[in-house]
Amino acid sequence: KLNLSITQPSLQRKGNRTAKMGAACSAGVRKALMGGGAHKVCVCGGAGGIGQPLSLLMSMDPNVKELSVVDLNVAMVPPDGVAADLSHIESKVKVKGHVLEVGKLAKDYLGEALTGCSLVLVPAGMPRKPGMTRDDLFKVNADIAKGTVEACAKYCPDAVVALIVNPVNSIVPAMAELYKKKGLNPLKIVGVTTLDCVRANKFVADITGAHPGQIDVPVIGGHAGVTIMPVFSQDPAAASIDPSKIPDLDKKTQDAGTEVVNAKNGKGSATLSMAYAGARLGSAVLAGMSGKPTVECAYVMSSITELPYFTSKIEFGAGGVAKVHPIGKLNGYETKRLDEAKAQLKTEIQSGLNYAQTNDLSL
Repeated sequence: KLNLSITQPSLQRKGNRTAKMGAACSAGVRKALMGGGAHKVCVCGGAGGIGQPLSLLMSMDPNVKELSVVDLNVAMVPPDGVAADLSHIESKVKVKGHVLEVGKLAKDYLGEALTGCSLVLVPAGMPRKPGMTRDDLFKVNADIAKGTVEACAKYCPDAVVALIVNPVNSIVPAMAELYKKKGLNPLKIVGVTTLDCVRANKFVADITGAHPGQIDVPVIGGHAGVTIMPVFSQDPAAASIDPSKIPDLDKKTQDAGTEVVNAKNGKGSATLSMAYAGARLGSAVLAGMSGKPTVECAYVMSSITELPYFTSKIEFGAGGVAKVHPIGKLNGYETKRLDEAKAQLKTEIQSGLNYAQTNDLSL
């Protein structure tokens, strides 16, 4: 009886705390679902493994008023189905699905989906298959990206086009140069590299015990292999880590995508974390357009190094990319790593530039 009399109030207090936490969480989610912003967003590839959770997250963004979900008629589920599903959540965002038949040109069929868009997120393209080189993958995905970019140039040339199409290091230069050839702003083409920052922040949090939300490790360079360069020295928590552990942490960030593929036994890739990262970049773009300048790392046309394209901190403002920030101070290890990253990135950028020289957007 004694134990019971002591335990019951304790359990009651614990239950009350849990209930309050649950209520706060529920209130927070419902507040986030209010939507009702001023911007139209399109997710091209919105019925896929990345596209569905990305569409969900964008439908929750407070700066979004309308969301177009676009995908092919051979997608894992019909985009109309994704739109119907999202239309049942507590959001003011209007969601509509749009189907593009295989073999049809996006520029001829996506007028309704793209007209009026402020932001187009593109988680599209073929995944890299065993035995495929990055050049092989680029040849396939460059044409896929070009179709979508061509449609954006026609229907929403002022929109930010955020590409999640691999290999990003080559695809972004190719598409930005095609925009430039048409007299459009190449800075409207943005490579989504946010996942590298998200991973670096999480891995530092795991080591230091700090909350991931309080960590901000810039990741510069590119978005593949050695071109992914976390600048751990520029974050206080990361800078507190024993320097002897940094090379392994650097490599872990570079190879994180492979870790997920292996954990899924080759049956999938980093879809959920990529959707989260894509939505974080998308939210930054929309916040800037809505009057709150916001900084995220992204891969864009740049003059901060001798390379024409580079990932660094980007300030997003009313028109999209407002400022490309310099790299900042590096330590000895990072300076050496930068040389390595740039050497590899230069080659991959050139593949994109070569593509743009022999192709044009047909509007």
